Amino acid sequence: MNKTRLEAFSDGVIAIIITIMVLELKVPHGETWADLGKLWPIFLSYLLSFVYVGIYWVNHHHMIHMVKRVNSRVLWANLHLLFWLSLIPFVTAWMGENHFARNPTVLYGLNALAAGIAYQLLVLALRQANGIDNLLGEGIRNSHKGNLSLVLYILAIAAAFWHTAISLTIFAAVSVMWFIPDKRIEQALGSPANT
Repeated sequence: MNKTRLEAFSDGVIAIIITIMVLELKVPHGETWADLGKLWPIFLSYLLSFVYVGIYWVNHHHMIHMVKRVNSRVLWANLHLLFWLSLIPFVTAWMGENHFARNPTVLYGLNALAAGIAYQLLVLALRQANGIDNLLGEGIRNSHKGNLSLVLYILAIAAAFWHTAISLTIFAAVSVMWFIPDKRIEQALGSPANT
C-alpha cells in the first residue's frame, strides 16, 4: 500500500484538530487586560495541547518517512491514534474552562495515556510491516521515551487527586522530553538514502 495516502490523511486530521482547538479560544467579554486575563486557563490548556499535537505530527511525519510499506494493520493502528488525538479539543476545552479541576484534568491525562499507547501500537505495526531491517527499527529501537511517557501520564492522573498543578507540571515535562529530537532519528532522516 502507498504510505503517502496515510500521511496525507493524518496531516489533514491533525490540521482539523488544531483548527478546532483554536476555535475554542473565545474573545473576552470586555476590553481590559483583566478581562483577557480571565482566559488564562483556557489559553494555557490550548498551549499545552497545541504542543502535544505538534509533537505527534512531527514524530508521525518522521516515522512514516522512515518506512517503505504500510498494510491494513498499520492503517487501523493509525486510525486508532487519530481517534485519541481527535478527542484532544474536547478534553482541552473541558480542562481549561473548568480551571484545571480534578475530573477534567484526569480525563485529559487518560486521553494522553490512550494516545501514547496508540502511538506505541502504531510503531509496532510499522515495524512488523517493514521487517527488522528498516530505518524505523534502527532509529528508535532503544528509545525509552514512549514507555517513560506512559508511566508519567499515569503519575499525572494519580497526582490530579492531590493537586492538578502537579499533573500539569508532569504533562509539560513529557512535552519537553518529546520536544527534544532524537539524534538517531535526525541522523537516519539526514542520511543520503532518505533525502
